[in-house]
Amino acid sequence: MARNADSPALPRSVDVARLAEVSQKTVSRVFNNEPYVSEEVRRRVLAAADQLGYRLNNAARVLASGRSRSIGVVTLGTALYGPTSLLIGIERAVRDVGYTLRVATTVEGDTGGVAGAVESLLDQGVDGVIISEPIDDGAGPVQIGVPVLVLGAPPAFAGPHVVATGVRSDLLARVATEHLLDLGHRTVHHVAGPQRWFSARDRLDGWRTALRARGCPEPTVVEGDWSAASGYLAGRQLATDDTVTAVFAANDDMAIGLIRGLMEAGLRVPEDVSVVGFDDIPLAGYVTPPLTTARQPFDVVAREGLT
Repeated sequence: MARNADSPALPRSVDVARLAEVSQKTVSRVFNNEPYVSEEVRRRVLAAADQLGYRLNNAARVLASGRSRSIGVVTLGTALYGPTSLLIGIERAVRDVGYTLRVATTVEGDTGGVAGAVESLLDQGVDGVIISEPIDDGAGPVQIGVPVLVLGAPPAFAGPHVVATGVRSDLLARVATEHLLDLGHRTVHHVAGPQRWFSARDRLDGWRTALRARGCPEPTVVEGDWSAASGYLAGRQLATDDTVTAVFAANDDMAIGLIRGLMEAGLRVPEDVSVVGFDDIPLAGYVTPPLTTARQPFDVVAREGLT
């Protein structure tokens, strides 16, 4: 929308410099988080900018520096706790290092969706890309010309700087399974997530590794879809098997549904069947009985990946 000719002119960096009694270069250094600016000068510049209502013009900064000071993230468009919590952690970490975040979402089942999302972010001029996509979309490696941080997925990306990090779901799943075995159970059944998800595969691998390390029988896996409803159906199914005494569910929603399914079938939790979930959602401590669960440090993962 055009500015009215009678409205006051927007403040410029030269106005901030004049009020703060510094050079325009110093104003630029402050707003670009550059070093060699004293805290006293930085506070003076920010106070002047606040007084004038000045905000750095991002488009001008990009043209001048060739950098957008923005980072793009590719993630699944979902309300599930894990991906959503990780996205929140990423946004905080990106903001803390002085960048803005641009988000491109994918749709489950869309082959090649990650490549399309990355292309969209590159068109926006991002300085780097974070791949937080939790699903194997079936596409081949993607060529990216900017630094890439891959969280929790195999680094199927080619480029000058590709770093892979994230929560080792397999290790946490192994610990959860070993916890149940340490309680004296002969084996542990598993309610898995959908196997297109990298995290579901990792948790399945961790469960399997724990059983094989102890020489325990490996029961048939029951696959859910991350929802409490699928956990409930798994609980009703497992309740018909009198060998079931312990279950590791690949997320807390399924674990909560599982508990209800078992209890409706007349089994007591944990007296008859021990259950462990994964994620440590806020609700976990308020269900009956309280859910034992493996916690994912989403904030830590995002922050460590960017530093």
